[in-house]
Amino acid sequence: MNRAIFKAYDVRGAYPDEIDGEVTRRIGRAIAAFLGCRDALVGHDMRRSSPELAQGVIEGLRDGGVDVTAIGLASSPLVYFAGRDFACSVSVTASHNPPPDNGLKICREGALPIGAANGLQEIARLAEEDGAAPAPVRGGLAEDAPRARFVDFSLEALEADRPFQVVVDAGNGMGGLDYGELMKRDIPFRIVPLYFEPDDSFPHHPANPLDFSTLEDLRRTVVERGADLGVGLDGDADRCFFVDETGTILTADLVTALIAQDILAHEPGATILHDLRSSRVVREEIERAGGRAVECRVGHAFIKQALRREGGVFAGELSGHFYFKESSYAENTFLALFRILNILAARGEPLSRLVAPLRRYVSSGEINSKVADPRKIIEELERRYASGEISHLDGLKVSFEDWWFNVRPSNTEPVLRLVLEANTRELMEAKRDELLAIIRG
Repeated sequence: MNRAIFKAYDVRGAYPDEIDGEVTRRIGRAIAAFLGCRDALVGHDMRRSSPELAQGVIEGLRDGGVDVTAIGLASSPLVYFAGRDFACSVSVTASHNPPPDNGLKICREGALPIGAANGLQEIARLAEEDGAAPAPVRGGLAEDAPRARFVDFSLEALEADRPFQVVVDAGNGMGGLDYGELMKRDIPFRIVPLYFEPDDSFPHHPANPLDFSTLEDLRRTVVERGADLGVGLDGDADRCFFVDETGTILTADLVTALIAQDILAHEPGATILHDLRSSRVVREEIERAGGRAVECRVGHAFIKQALRREGGVFAGELSGHFYFKESSYAENTFLALFRILNILAARGEPLSRLVAPLRRYVSSGEINSKVADPRKIIEELERRYASGEISHLDGLKVSFEDWWFNVRPSNTEPVLRLVLEANTRELMEAKRDELLAIIRG
């Protein structure tokens, strides 16, 4: 077994060369041994290899004496919702990655993810050894169909009653099934579906809204239909990006600031988290609304732990992940959409006008650079910019009065990821070029 498939936050590899049903059986058995759990829930995405991988996990868990509930085709948020009361849940998915990639997202009770920092490497060791004896009594197998309950649960957050028109681009990923279920409900707004049919060849565009080029169909349809907004989902529907009524893409940090306003109107003084790459406007808006803003590391495993630790109610990540306390601190794109609709209904203004005051700064976006020695470059940047406010929360962040930057090494390759923001475009471009000259030599 190739240990390299065990990443920082999940398991991911090429099928069948790196991951297949036998590998996932061993991983399932290792999960049972590591957690000592009595029950587990397993769901899988639409990839042609996913049923085999899911069956392997199920058999391994059952060999370890775990009673398994299988829910079949499922988005990651659906697995988090349905698995929150199980001792373990597993989502078989590689998110937006194209075939032949596939993988596993593993959680403890309460949808708390297991990553490299809290047990995934131990699971890898146990799976590699594959030496544990089967449990005296093999676990049972049951089936469930929780999608309708997931939709009904999420709808409790919807207060807006105006006849909005919302275009949803599922990118032929798993979100099409969830939003298709939503369309069966008597909801006050209309959904215009784009690419709801699950298809692991992603025939229209990659299901990766972080790549803004994949949102072109969504942007065009919003404008052509005169819709109020659009939502683009990734492959396993745990990330989303929004487009306003003019077809303009909203960066996820601006959406975090907007959702924070709605949450704080209902929960004054609440704690809200944002990853350290987010615009300064997020902290400013949270604090202006009377909330407590907490900066956190990048990555869903870290953010979900931080939300619990800080007593937070919501977190937003620049990559389009939005986390809600009421959804077991996990991602739920329904809740993100419903919060935005609530704001639109309450304020009676188009989304573009609500976001305009938040565009106070200019960001570079995330820029990746291949480097031979990431640590050496980070040390050099810290030396050169020592006059700024230094943070090592995640890589290196240096803040000045009118600009800041963050550089983080990749967990999987010799790459540095740079994000910077400034008060003006001219300053942002000058500092971006200055930093890239150091990083790239």
